[in-house]
Amino acid sequence: MIIILDPRSHLPLWEQIVLQTKEQMLRKILVNGDKLPSVRELATTLVINPNTVSRAYQELERTGVIETIRGKGTFVIGLTKETVTTDTLLKYKNKLSNLLIDCLTDGVKEEEIMNWVKEFYSNKGAE
Repeated sequence: MIIILDPRSHLPLWEQIVLQTKEQMLRKILVNGDKLPSVRELATTLVINPNTVSRAYQELERTGVIETIRGKGTFVIGLTKETVTTDTLLKYKNKLSNLLIDCLTDGVKEEEIMNWVKEFYSNKGAE
């Protein structure tokens, strides 16, 4: 697991850890059953407060992609869910709509946005 934090990013450090962990799962760098570093190990490696890593792990666990087993460690359990609720679909549709509005008002062309989507799916191995 390789995490590279950007202190200048608008995203908090814990969110960067969450996103990069999920991305590594999508790319099959991390797969079901893989053991993640402990909170202290990752905090030491990244030279950040352990509470930041703990918050990231809590969010990953809340969303059901990792699992912590007391005395054994923290493990990847997967990304995809069997079914997507209507509320979840609406939440992401709204987020995407807001992002598209920002892109279009900043002059990003539809073709460029579509290229980004295609590039994302081809690079992530997503289905």
